[in-house]
Amino acid sequence: MTPTFDKVHNHFQLNGIHYNREGLKEVAYSFIKEGDDFEIAIGEFLADWLDSNETLTVQTSGSTGTPKTIGVSKQAMVHSALTTGNFFELQPKDRALLCLPAGTIAGKMMLIRALMLGLHLDSIPPKKILEINPRKTYQFAAMIPMQLQKNLAKVAKIKTIIVGGAPVSKDLKKIIQTIKPTVYETYGMTETVSHIAVKQLNNFSEETPKPYFQVLPGVIISQDNRDCLVIDAKNISEAIIVTNDVVKIQDKSTFEWLGRIDHVINSGGVKVHPEVIENTLTAHLDERFFIASQPDNDLGERVILVIEGEEKTIKQDVFTGLHKHEIPKDIFFVNHFQETHSGKIQRKKTLASIK
Repeated sequence: MTPTFDKVHNHFQLNGIHYNREGLKEVAYSFIKEGDDFEIAIGEFLADWLDSNETLTVQTSGSTGTPKTIGVSKQAMVHSALTTGNFFELQPKDRALLCLPAGTIAGKMMLIRALMLGLHLDSIPPKKILEINPRKTYQFAAMIPMQLQKNLAKVAKIKTIIVGGAPVSKDLKKIIQTIKPTVYETYGMTETVSHIAVKQLNNFSEETPKPYFQVLPGVIISQDNRDCLVIDAKNISEAIIVTNDVVKIQDKSTFEWLGRIDHVINSGGVKVHPEVIENTLTAHLDERFFIASQPDNDLGERVILVIEGEEKTIKQDVFTGLHKHEIPKDIFFVNHFQETHSGKIQRKKTLASIK
């Protein structure tokens, strides 16, 4: 029988203490009135979760269009939590770490997983440098890539880490090959109530690893006429979700992410995916960079390369492996990229700073 959102698992603990619904209401009130900033966010979420409404108001990230406020079914969030718990074989009393802001969908879902699955959840300030207790062992944690990158020496006692909110860089993928936790990149958005697919990044078996996302049980995927991913997941959304993510579907349960349709460049009638070019260039460029476009009288749009850092000469052999229409026509240098709180590069804002 599927648990309902108005129940709290009898093994649930927050920071070492078990609470029922009434106890959690008191915790929420205390956090809101007297807590640190991150605890206030936890308290506000708990207060919303424990009220009589069947939906929760959340802010979308813009993955399927312009960012907006939407209502999400609490029961859909429960289904998402249970699906993740089943996939990663989480058990009651497993210890989990909350190090993401509770104001985000990722932070909210960590709390819901703990409430529904009976996890023993520890919350710590969601900072870049995390205050992880070195004496504790954790079965599960969720982080943004920047947190994982800056806390590699502190995560040895975490069994499984899911990473999302921003792309995982090629450098980080290389580094995590030598760490103990198994790391998964997630694919999802607010509309899908966190992730609907995961991709293992390290600790592979003898099988050759493939760069594909594996959809979670109950998720059906297809493509529209733009080659963008279409998601049918009745347990988490009554409506079909049409994304702006161009994908290549391998089979009914796996897909390869190619890039954003709103990033696609039409250069001389040829469609160019910036993320595909970036994946090739990561082997040759040490600095952070991204591919974008500018208007061009002849081509319509011309491909450009934007690099973070001081100006220097870029050798042409860097572009080996690119098709002629993928090779940047101009290279620009920017002192610092504009970023979101999760470390995702804000391309449009950064482009606007180019003189």
